[in-house]
Amino acid sequence: MAIDRREFLKRSSMAAALAASGAPLINGAFFSSPAYAGSDKAINFLSAENLTGNWDPSSHTTLGQINFEGFVFGYLTRAPMRPQNPDELVMELAESMELLDEHTLQFKLKKGVTFHNGEPFTAADVKATFEYASKPDRPAQWYPGPVTVDVVDDHTANVNTKAHGYPASLFWFLSAFLPIMSAKDVANPTRLSEFPNGTGAFKFVRQDGNTSVLEANPDFVLGAPKVPGVNFTFVGDATTRMLSLLSGEADIIERLEAEQVQTIESKPGYSLNQAVSVENKYLWFRCSKPPFDDWRLRRAVCHSIDRNLILEVLGVSGTPSNAWISPVKFGYVDTPNYPEYDPDMAQKFLAEAGFPGAKGLPKLEYITSVGFYPKTKEYGEVITAMLQEQGFDIEFSAMEIAAWADRLYDRPGGGPGHMIDCGWATGSPEPDLVLRTHFHSSSKRICGIDDPELDAVLDKERDATDPAVRKKIIQEEVMPMLADKAPALSLFTSVFIHAFRDELKGMYIYPNGMMDAVNATNEA
Repeated sequence: MAIDRREFLKRSSMAAALAASGAPLINGAFFSSPAYAGSDKAINFLSAENLTGNWDPSSHTTLGQINFEGFVFGYLTRAPMRPQNPDELVMELAESMELLDEHTLQFKLKKGVTFHNGEPFTAADVKATFEYASKPDRPAQWYPGPVTVDVVDDHTANVNTKAHGYPASLFWFLSAFLPIMSAKDVANPTRLSEFPNGTGAFKFVRQDGNTSVLEANPDFVLGAPKVPGVNFTFVGDATTRMLSLLSGEADIIERLEAEQVQTIESKPGYSLNQAVSVENKYLWFRCSKPPFDDWRLRRAVCHSIDRNLILEVLGVSGTPSNAWISPVKFGYVDTPNYPEYDPDMAQKFLAEAGFPGAKGLPKLEYITSVGFYPKTKEYGEVITAMLQEQGFDIEFSAMEIAAWADRLYDRPGGGPGHMIDCGWATGSPEPDLVLRTHFHSSSKRICGIDDPELDAVLDKERDATDPAVRKKIIQEEVMPMLADKAPALSLFTSVFIHAFRDELKGMYIYPNGMMDAVNATNEA
């Protein structure tokens, strides 16, 4: 028997659970006034992160690439995550979705939709996308595990999880965050990686240096965009991005720092959008190699760091978080045993691990990036000094974004360095996009931890069909275990800040930094 959507949302809404828990719901918001017709100027957006050059959406996890995909690719649903209506899902490629039973989620698809290359969109594309992108070896495997999709007819697809042992309800919100690819592209890896072919509001035209040129798709399923296109340009330096906005070369920029916010606020003709995001910033430990294969040494580092000092350095760009997920995600809790600054405790763990006063430990490399995340070098130097106070010998490496990204992920035998600073932002309220992605041994990303006890509790929360039970497991078992084992230290939750010209109206910014420009206008 089918489960009524309203009843499902009543029982399992992640956002409702957040509201009930008292967690803040500060999300992406419309900025400026409603859109109006008559715009003839493309939007010039300056990205703080470069694109990878591989257009396969499952081949990367960079936020810049994900933001780009939000323009070009289509999604079954979109989740605006507005505070006034957090359960809202906008149907895009899907006409409807219905949970048929515990293991089956059915999508009815809109007819007459085509990819940018003219090929028709059908259920075969949903099957190819879900089954391909859910493979454990895909870098952007955002889902709880492998999945099977049954094609009922050209416009009906059933997502089935029975053979894989977890409930299909996990896909209710997750379905809004996987760019739908063409089945023919998925079958041809070269074609998939060489050219972005979606059903989204904007078509990829060409690459001009660091600029990806997009033009409006007049056949977009939700209506033709009002602007003729978007120029998506990578500019790695935050000051250069701001000066480009003030000179009129850019219409919208991201990742502002505190001093730049003050500058924009003092200038007429410009506005800001600030929102607590879905992104937490982490200090990740290489758990797959010495010395951080020992949890006691990871805890020693955690207790050496005063996160309040980091927030002082960040200013408006960060807000406190005492868990391994953002406060706007399902299951957030102020974890009671979260490792706080305590030098005596740090020394206790060092001694228990056989390194009193950190003597005998090798030089530890701490890697961070510059130009993308705000103040990483500045607060990285603060963290380095705090660790040195406890006796750690630290080599601090601040790298340009491309060099840092090349060193980000764990590798057989252990990834580069010993600690690395990185954020993780996913637009869905689903916590496993962080928890399972990073801390389950089936998905070794940055920290590379392989821990049977942690695997077991993550499997337990994933498999719970009752949302209230699942939330309790996350809060009372998963988070405390992460606090004990400390595969990473969550430093803070990011506040996403965008600045834009007042002539740019009607844009919508999601809590993960993605943008909807369908209703935007940009007057010269």
